[in-house]
Amino acid sequence: MSILNKNWSALSKPKTTLNYIHGQFKESKTKTYHQVRDPSTDQLITSTPESTDAEFNEAIESSKDGYQFWKNTSLLSRQRVMLNFQQEIRNNANDLAITITQEQGKTFSDAHGDVFRGLQVVDYASSIPTTFMGKMLEVSNNMDTFTRKFPLGVCAMIAPNNFPSMIPNWVISLAAVTGNSLILKPSERDPTASLLLAELAQKSGLPPGVLNIINGTHPIVNHLTSHPDIKAVSFVGGDNAGKHVYKRATENGKRVQVNMGAKNHGIILPDANKDHALNSIISAAFGAAGQRCMALSVAVLVGDARNWKNDLINKAKALKVGNGFDQSNDMGPVISKQSKQRIENLINQSSKQGANIDLNGTNFEVKNYENGYFVGPTIISIPHTEFDIYKQEIFGPVLVILETETLDQAIDLINKNKYGNGASIFTESGSAARFFEINAEPGQIGINTPLPVPLPFFSWSGNKASFAGENSFYGEQGINFFTQTKTVTSMWKPSDQTTSLEKASLSMTYKF
Repeated sequence: MSILNKNWSALSKPKTTLNYIHGQFKESKTKTYHQVRDPSTDQLITSTPESTDAEFNEAIESSKDGYQFWKNTSLLSRQRVMLNFQQEIRNNANDLAITITQEQGKTFSDAHGDVFRGLQVVDYASSIPTTFMGKMLEVSNNMDTFTRKFPLGVCAMIAPNNFPSMIPNWVISLAAVTGNSLILKPSERDPTASLLLAELAQKSGLPPGVLNIINGTHPIVNHLTSHPDIKAVSFVGGDNAGKHVYKRATENGKRVQVNMGAKNHGIILPDANKDHALNSIISAAFGAAGQRCMALSVAVLVGDARNWKNDLINKAKALKVGNGFDQSNDMGPVISKQSKQRIENLINQSSKQGANIDLNGTNFEVKNYENGYFVGPTIISIPHTEFDIYKQEIFGPVLVILETETLDQAIDLINKNKYGNGASIFTESGSAARFFEINAEPGQIGINTPLPVPLPFFSWSGNKASFAGENSFYGEQGINFFTQTKTVTSMWKPSDQTTSLEKASLSMTYKF
């Protein structure tokens, strides 16, 4: 089963990933390429170009032209494109999931989840006639003030490798439906899902220039964060790149939203539903091989819940690891050979620093996939937080276990961490849950749920070192990010006739 057998124009030359510029899929003229390898086999799938300056400038000119046309398209026409896009994604979800499993390594069911969660943002974007409404008030006799939203112009998105469909759709849908044009740079490691989304958007009626896809790495990022015609930049990824994007883009006067690293904690109280709590931690720690910014990578066992550690270890041992297309597997490989090496180095380093490795997933082999980038489920117990394995985002299938006597101690531990994406608590006590909700600092709180990611009609609410920018992703904040608000104050007297005794006032109005 291979998506390459399907007649997609985006994949007409699968050994070279194409750019998508002004409605056409184009082969780059660069001489520099980055290999895209199947994480399960290490086999070469395609090569991603380091696009040239000329190709980037072509994308800019296309986006400028596309914006001039698209911003004057009626809101209902833009909504119709989103409704069509919604249906195209549903019809082709299987093909999107296949390419995600091939290039990113997720299990096929998890790849479908990637597609579906992105589709939910497209669903939200389709409600734009309601969410785009302004406000109006008669502020004085014959005087009205009202607000209107306008698009910004050419926008950019720098996407990560862990959600090749979901995260691009956070931005493709909202940037387009609000009247902007968008230049998308996919991850060089798994670019194909973005190209398929572009083709589906084209089939849905999105005009040339409204969406352009330019492949590359650091040089393209630097262009996107500095070019004067780009008004806003979205980024999801790691700390170092995120800080670079935020600094460079803001210095160049751009609106920026940057989602960076995370260290999400799951507290288990002794009154929790044991099986639900442990299964939730296992799911959130090892799903997608731990390559989620909302992964619960730290379990905090409180009081007598410390006696459940062995049960947690046994559940992790039972997970089946292998190729994502095998539906009996629970977990696939990590994205690259470099990621596998980095994760295993952190695991080994933690042992040297005095951590206890309860379950070791290093040097993990899968039969018939000996060259794959597999790391087995790993559980590490540490006595305090001064370990690199705790302080760094692992982004792999590693669960760190800490123990505390009380809930207060567990919350204090979470609040001392620099990150603030999310945290969860498992308990049957409403008062404990309420206390946690109020006092834990992360922006996304889960109560008896392991992944407290809000649905798209809310907004992403990670905070502290996990986020930088003005408005966050999707929901009302997402629409605000891609628009500028104008207030209009107008006076219409009952008649345009004025008496000869009336004269102009040069003072600012202060009485209403």
